[in-house]
Amino acid sequence: MTNTLSPAPARDLPASRMGASAWGRIAICIAIALPAVVFRVGGFAPNPVVDLLVFGAAVVAASFLLAWAAEAAQKDIAGALAIAILALIAVLPEYAVDLYYAFRSGYDPSYEQFAAANMTGSNRLLLGFGWPLVVIISLLVARRFVRAGSLPASATRVLELSRSSRVDIGFLALLAVIAFLIPLMGSIPMWFGFVLLAAFVVYLWRASKVSDDDGEDEEIVGMAGNIASMPQRARRWTIVALFVVAAAVILSSAEPFADALVESGSALGIDSYFLVQWLAPLATEAPEFIVAALFALRGMGGAAIGTLIASKVNQWSLLVGSLPIAHVLGGGTTGGLPLDSRQVEEFMLTASQTLLGVAIIIALRFHRWSAIALAALFAVQFFVTDTNGRWVLSIVHLVAALVVFWINRRDILPTITAPFRRPSSPALR
Repeated sequence: MTNTLSPAPARDLPASRMGASAWGRIAICIAIALPAVVFRVGGFAPNPVVDLLVFGAAVVAASFLLAWAAEAAQKDIAGALAIAILALIAVLPEYAVDLYYAFRSGYDPSYEQFAAANMTGSNRLLLGFGWPLVVIISLLVARRFVRAGSLPASATRVLELSRSSRVDIGFLALLAVIAFLIPLMGSIPMWFGFVLLAAFVVYLWRASKVSDDDGEDEEIVGMAGNIASMPQRARRWTIVALFVVAAAVILSSAEPFADALVESGSALGIDSYFLVQWLAPLATEAPEFIVAALFALRGMGGAAIGTLIASKVNQWSLLVGSLPIAHVLGGGTTGGLPLDSRQVEEFMLTASQTLLGVAIIIALRFHRWSAIALAALFAVQFFVTDTNGRWVLSIVHLVAALVVFWINRRDILPTITAPFRRPSSPALR
């Protein structure tokens, strides 16, 4: 039994009430994004800090619109594919910013460091903060069900993942191993980018073949639940409109937001690399974290962690694979995106953290103390800023991963072969 609680399904309320609630919140997001549109169309750029606030707020607002629309779309797309698509759409704002840095690095070498910086920061934030967050919330929520006698006492210590998650974990395990080639090569070549893009296509195809363990649709909650409760025609038009508006805001805001991050560093006396690596991911991934936290608060811990695992797969395949292509399109050499020594260290640290994350969840169990340890190791990196420190922390990740892999050694083969087996295979059960 998984530690995914089953709240009572929400009652279908009248369409007019749902529509009014939805449009009210949507209007707030559009109002927040409107100044950025005015700035962009009018060519206003008062100063980097103001630009950062205006365009950053627009990206966050548009990210919420995307997250709501993607989650509501699960009403029409069921199963593991819905989780994969939700995870992909939720991180589109991050992709827009990251690919802009990669594109500009093609004609401005000073931007080469920022493409990889944004990716490694968002990747480590997702695993080091996002995963522990939803696990801790899920275990805390489980306490009241344990007291009511509907769950065993172990539910407050361990979050159990669904068997269908083994496919996502298998893909992530393979990508984590492949990721170590990047620091070894010292760059992200074009051919390597195409390999990762092919892996993403295979992942989406494989996810479309995986059915939910219990065969039941999970409840769509919060704002997305409001949209999903609308009549079919109104719901679909609303979802399409949200996608179009959010995409337009993000595409028009990504460039000035990315440039403002770099320029604000100098204006505020803060390392621009630090702002790009951590502030940008916080802005673009905030809605994704909130969606996952809402799942966890409703007792759907499996869906919450499943969304974040799928996001990791998307980052290591689609995002990293697109970086050298964007770099070449921007005027860079066909050799791909070059990495300096700091970027090599950052990729090594990110890959080693990912491998540790895979080791922890490979047995389809996420223990409370594992979540705490991941969060603690993530926090340590903010105090370890020199080269030797990053390498030492990477080694700590690898040693810990080897220990956990040994403990869960019986689950290694079924997991890494899961992406290549038929859905009905016993290895997925």
